[in-house]
Amino acid sequence: MSTTSAIERFLQSPSLSEATRRAYRIDLEEFAAWLEAQGATHEDVDARLLTAYAAELGSARPGRQPRKLAGATIARKLAAVRAFLRFSLGPKRVPDARLAPRRGRRLPVAPKVEEIESELEALGSDDPLQIRNRALAELIYSAGLRSREAVDLNLGDIDFDGESVRVLGKGAKERVVPLGEEASYWVGRWLQVRPRLATGVQNALFLSARGRRLDTSTLRRLFPHPHRFRHSFATHLLEGGADLRTIQELLGHSSLSTTQMYSHVDAKRLRRVYDRSHPRS
Repeated sequence: MSTTSAIERFLQSPSLSEATRRAYRIDLEEFAAWLEAQGATHEDVDARLLTAYAAELGSARPGRQPRKLAGATIARKLAAVRAFLRFSLGPKRVPDARLAPRRGRRLPVAPKVEEIESELEALGSDDPLQIRNRALAELIYSAGLRSREAVDLNLGDIDFDGESVRVLGKGAKERVVPLGEEASYWVGRWLQVRPRLATGVQNALFLSARGRRLDTSTLRRLFPHPHRFRHSFATHLLEGGADLRTIQELLGHSSLSTTQMYSHVDAKRLRRVYDRSHPRS
């Protein structure tokens, strides 16, 4: 099978979201072109070839790429290549050497609780769309949802009696997250006015002005940085005393190492407790 055909087969995998599929396509087409220039295919890839490709990504090429790619960009491109090779050749054929440059640690900057409350209050509550926006933002912040997880929610995913929301996360992994009091209130209000926008049989929890399932592009127009609500969810939980393992489960992270980006917040909290409590602080 040619590299191009193998890439197309990989991109049709149901485990990939549409956004991931689009991002991977660009990175993999670049990789395929590079392989062709080397007179190789994906089946020829070994540690030597993959190292050479990583070096190519890290070099500046006048005219075509005047500046070096950022470490995070190189890491993303190599992650796409590795995922493709694992799918096409099997995990044993994928070299496990570290190739991407070490990325600088970017810590999430979360607004204070008061800032989040002000942002939520500013969304208004006069018409169905304002109520929808408030319910959506409250739910993302209350449950720590990703944008895709929020728009993919169905009516049956909200359990008011059990005070929880069922979320389908990355890799089709399901988790159940507590439903906060404010989120429950606003989602309830949204469900009262939702029929005004609903057209036909539509199972989606959140609808667009045309009565269709809300999509992530519309969500980002409503909230330019919706991930801030998710970061705030994790940060404020940690500052309130929640442990990283619990936050990992609530966020739907497959690895604790991903959640540990919030550990700096925990260190600050511990310092405050120490300064307040220790006689020699």
